[in-house]
Amino acid sequence: MEFGMFHEFQCPKGRDEADAFAESFEQVDAAEHWGLDVMWLAELHIAPYRSVLSAPLSVASAIAARTGRIKIGIAVQVLPLCHPLRVAEEAATVDHISHGRLIFGVGRSGFPRTYEAYGVSYGESRERFSETLEIIKQAWTQPAFSYQGKYYTFENVRLVPKPYQRPHPPIRVAATSPDTFPVIGALGYPIFVAVRLGTLSELAPNIQAYREAYRAAGHPGEGQVFLRVPIYLADTYEQARSEPEQSIMNFYRYLGHGLEESASRAGVRAIEQRAERGQRLQNITYSEALRDKVIAGTPEMVTDRMRALRKELGLEGVLAELNCGSLIPHERVMKSLRLLCEKVMPQFN
Repeated sequence: MEFGMFHEFQCPKGRDEADAFAESFEQVDAAEHWGLDVMWLAELHIAPYRSVLSAPLSVASAIAARTGRIKIGIAVQVLPLCHPLRVAEEAATVDHISHGRLIFGVGRSGFPRTYEAYGVSYGESRERFSETLEIIKQAWTQPAFSYQGKYYTFENVRLVPKPYQRPHPPIRVAATSPDTFPVIGALGYPIFVAVRLGTLSELAPNIQAYREAYRAAGHPGEGQVFLRVPIYLADTYEQARSEPEQSIMNFYRYLGHGLEESASRAGVRAIEQRAERGQRLQNITYSEALRDKVIAGTPEMVTDRMRALRKELGLEGVLAELNCGSLIPHERVMKSLRLLCEKVMPQFN
């Protein structure tokens, strides 16, 4: 089972940006030292009281240069906001610098305000995503290629460099709304799943739909599923429950407000039920969050919960969000990371 840390390079209100980078890289270095499998980098924009991680491939390059073992994942590159050739070049460059340690996770992002800031229509995001991903794959795998699409046209382009990994770095796709699961399954990509908007128990039917579509399309195996989930470990259950409470609850209030606010924006579909889900998140109790959305406890408790989820959902790996809400102090994040690496990971390997 693959163990990774989902990192936002947190920068809560009052934190100096330089300090945010310094602490985050200290956590990366510790993850390399303690044997974590993957460091996953978010892509977040115009969020000054949350994150400084707006350029994940730049940060991935820095991590590649300062480490020698840990894999570096992007979770996720927001493809509709990218120029496909530029991101193909930059990702291939990171793959070389890391000697083949890049995992290229892609998605669309759920917040239209980022698209508005970039001057891109959120209503175009699905088409732009598909077109951009297809161009990147052609650029990586063909000596020269031409492409005629709705948003991009290229003629006899020869991308340099080609990726270190052949034919290209592993690609994983974020699945959020129920109708996207079978679509990604039919395409044959591994998926990221999360419980931002729902509960852990609600994932099972969506994952089943993904795997049915995966098999029906004739792809080998069952399809790989990787769970992004807030995880917090401490020496006692009382610490694991109480220490992250403020941060986790602040996050769900923030996310709920953002969802509700985005419900009426252009390009948002009724099927997403943003207003209803946003209201629900703003009124969730901490007990409900611990039951439905979060894994918190001693190393033994976290191990048991993850074993049960792996059996229920058929997981290939986890992206542990060790500082959900950005307010957990650095030293506690480090302690949680060390317990994950030294006490939980060995139970699965």
